[in-house]
Amino acid sequence: MFNNILIIGSGTMGQGVATLLLSKSLNVTQVVRTPDAVKITHDNIIKALTKLVRRTKVDIDFNEVFSRFNVVTELDLNSKFDLVFEAIVEDLASKKAIIEKYDNYITADTIWATNTSSLSITDMAATYSYPDKLIGLHFFNPVANMELVEVIPSILTSEDTVNRCWDFCIQLGKSPVRVEDNPGFIVNRLLIPMINEAVGILESRVATVEEIDSAMKLGAHHPLGPLALADLIGNDVCLSIMNALYSSTCDSKYRPSYLLQKMVSAKKLGRKSGQGFYTY
Repeated sequence: MFNNILIIGSGTMGQGVATLLLSKSLNVTQVVRTPDAVKITHDNIIKALTKLVRRTKVDIDFNEVFSRFNVVTELDLNSKFDLVFEAIVEDLASKKAIIEKYDNYITADTIWATNTSSLSITDMAATYSYPDKLIGLHFFNPVANMELVEVIPSILTSEDTVNRCWDFCIQLGKSPVRVEDNPGFIVNRLLIPMINEAVGILESRVATVEEIDSAMKLGAHHPLGPLALADLIGNDVCLSIMNALYSSTCDSKYRPSYLLQKMVSAKKLGRKSGQGFYTY
């Protein structure tokens, strides 16, 4: 198992994966953008671990955990990591820039894992100094509860990298599924267009938010309606994935709903902003 792990990004996914790794006795360094984010990240990890203790009934020594956890705004120049887990904004140019920025902290043995939900792994691998060591590891939110990890090699990724990451996911208690590098992979290629269609139904005034969600919960046995799920994922994330699918395929079935675009422009992003299709 990897032990000295760098997490780049302190959003929902970065903090969720950090919590999971810390609960598995791993050493984690998390790099954040501002000094204020250092305390916020620490506090959020404490809350997440406390919730994990309540749910699993497993005791956690918080002093021991935080002896293995380091949140920084800048890395020591001598720092080296055997796994880098990147969980920044879903934008290919930004992800490529991060790969180049942290080139000094990797070795020929460092595996770089991106948590992208729709972007080309091959495009990112071509930027990395050791392209056979770059792979997609797509965790799902909330990380503590969702069993699936999509393991996405590029055409440049070695089988050794795939196998090591596959075993890593299993050791974390997750169920990996291998997916070839393709727009949206499996889950988002199916899920996000469904959400987009639900937004289109709302935009056409065929049904209300509540009626759409109730119909899918009661008629398709979905645990959460598509519009409530969009709010959980983040409407901005849904829009980014739709845009990535559309630009990659030029297929009109992936064209984002105009209402979804307006929601994002109005900062109605869902749970994280307090307002989306529902009010939180």
